[in-house]
Amino acid sequence: MKGSNMAIIEDMKRRYGALLSKRTKYWVLLSEKKRAPVLKNSGYCPTCVQEVTFVARDAWLRDHYCCSNCGSIPRERALMLTIETYFPKWRSLTIHESSPGNRGASKRLSQEVSQYIRSQYFPDQKPGSIVGEFRCENLEALTFADESIDLHVTQDVIEHVFHPSKVFNEIARTLKPGGAHIFTVPIVNKYKPSKLRARLSDDGQISHLEPPVYHGNPISDQGSLVTIDWGFDICRHIFESCGLFTHLVYIDDLSKGIRAEYIEVLITVKPDKNDTKNAIP
Repeated sequence: MKGSNMAIIEDMKRRYGALLSKRTKYWVLLSEKKRAPVLKNSGYCPTCVQEVTFVARDAWLRDHYCCSNCGSIPRERALMLTIETYFPKWRSLTIHESSPGNRGASKRLSQEVSQYIRSQYFPDQKPGSIVGEFRCENLEALTFADESIDLHVTQDVIEHVFHPSKVFNEIARTLKPGGAHIFTVPIVNKYKPSKLRARLSDDGQISHLEPPVYHGNPISDQGSLVTIDWGFDICRHIFESCGLFTHLVYIDDLSKGIRAEYIEVLITVKPDKNDTKNAIP
């Protein structure tokens, strides 16, 4: 009985903490709406496919330059525009997205792609199982068959993995010839070498090599630990891991609401030797 009471207390604490977190986010959003815009312009949103107004009430455009209709931010619009440009038949493809959001490119892909697979990693669940609306997948050990996915999509995920070489290998293994991994990741180190921030030991212990930094996580209030600060040498890391070349796409276009720091979209392509017509140059 005592253990049951403790479980109830712990659950109440968790719920109360989540409530405080939501309340804080609400007041932050409310105060932000009252601030004067630092950037505001009309344009066309690639994610909700409408003429809209883009507004930023904070100088950090990457998180605050929002679409007035769908709430998307610049990197989401850049990713969707890149998919449309390089894979115009994307609606007919098998697309897997790891850790999708509930807006922007993730929302559009989920609505318009019949073979769209959304996944999250649940450490306590069987890999490949279905948990709610998600498939349980660890990017370091995917359960997908070889050459079964046309596009892997990740948005600000690769800076949170402990073994990126395993991730790149698994993505290469499961991509169909002619397929690609299209993703965003903050290139914070730019021309400096990529820098490891945390390491995972064989017994599951995390060693912090730099002060811990956490980003938002759609399924956890604790956030996601940043494990590596990537530089432009990420393209070399990918090639050395799996032998695939990576293209870097940089878009700066106010008419589509795409302007911010760390706005690059990367495309790792698995070549199809029998299809030179549709190969990315």
